[in-house]
Amino acid sequence: MTTTIARPSTTTAPPPRRKRRPVLVGGMPPPSMAARVLKGIVLTILCAFVVIPFVSVVSTSLADQAQVSQAGGFVLFPDNPSLRAYESLFEGGVVTRAFVVSLVITVVGTLISLACTATLAYALSRPESFGHRPLLLTVLATLLFAPGIIPNYLVIQQVGLLDSYWSLILPVAVNGFNVIVMRAFFMGLPRELMEAARIDGAGEIATLRLIVMPLSKAVFAVIGLFYAVSYWNAFFNALLYLNDATMWPLQLVVRSYVIQNATLSDPLATTAPPPTESIQMAILVLSIVPILLVYPFLQRHFAKGVLTGAVKS
Repeated sequence: MTTTIARPSTTTAPPPRRKRRPVLVGGMPPPSMAARVLKGIVLTILCAFVVIPFVSVVSTSLADQAQVSQAGGFVLFPDNPSLRAYESLFEGGVVTRAFVVSLVITVVGTLISLACTATLAYALSRPESFGHRPLLLTVLATLLFAPGIIPNYLVIQQVGLLDSYWSLILPVAVNGFNVIVMRAFFMGLPRELMEAARIDGAGEIATLRLIVMPLSKAVFAVIGLFYAVSYWNAFFNALLYLNDATMWPLQLVVRSYVIQNATLSDPLATTAPPPTESIQMAILVLSIVPILLVYPFLQRHFAKGVLTGAVKS
C-alpha cells in the first residue's frame, strides 16, 4: 500500500491591498470636492465685492448726464463712454498742478524716508553701535505713544514750516514700524560679509551701500511702497499746514470735489459740463491709478521683504 504525501501549494495568496493614504497638505488631508467648490464660490463673491465698486467708479466717470441720472448716481456699464470728465479736469489746471505736487512729494518723500530708515535700521542692527538700546527703545516707544495734533502744529509753526511742502515730508519721514522691519531684515544677513568688508577697510557707510543695500532689494521695495502709498494718500497734514489752496496735493483736491461738492464748471462755457458724479469718479480714478501701476512690479517682493523681516527678529 503506497501513501502519498501532499506537498504544500507553491501558490500563495496575494497580500491584502493597503488603502492609499491621502496626501497631506500642511499636515492635513486635502479638502473634498464640495469644500473646494464652496471655497471657490466664496472667493468669487469676495472678488466681486472688490471688483464691482472699482468698475462702477470707472464706468461712472465715462458716463453722460442722462445715464447717470437714470442709474441714480452710479453706472455699471456706460452706453456711450466719453472722456469729457477727464478733459474738464485737466482744462482748469487745478487737478494737473495738484497731481504734479503729489507726485513730487511722493518721490522726494519716499527717497528721504528710505535713506533715513535704512541708516537708522542699519545702526540698530549692529549691537556694538553707540546708544543702540536706548535708541531702539525710543523707536519702539513711537509705536505706542503718538503726539497730538496741537503739539505737532506748534512744532511745525515754531520751525517755520507752515505753507511749505517740507511740512508734509519731514514730520513723517521715519516710521517706527518700517524701521523695525528693516532692522530685522538686516540682522538676518550673513555677518561674515560685513566682517569681510571691515577687514578690507570699508567703513560703515561703505558697508551699508556696497554690501547691505544690494542684498536688501526686497525689503527696500516693500518699505518704499509703504512710504509711497502713505505720502500719496495723505491729505490731513496738507489740510493743517497749507493755507494756500494753490499748493494743495491731489488728495486734498479730491476731498474738496468729492466731499465738499466743489465744481469745475465755467460760467462762460458754451457746452454743457460733465455730470458732477462723473467728475468726482474721474478724479478718484486719477488718484488710484499711479499706485495700481506701481504695485504689480513690487508685489513679488512682499513675501520675502515683510515675512523675512518679521521672522528673523
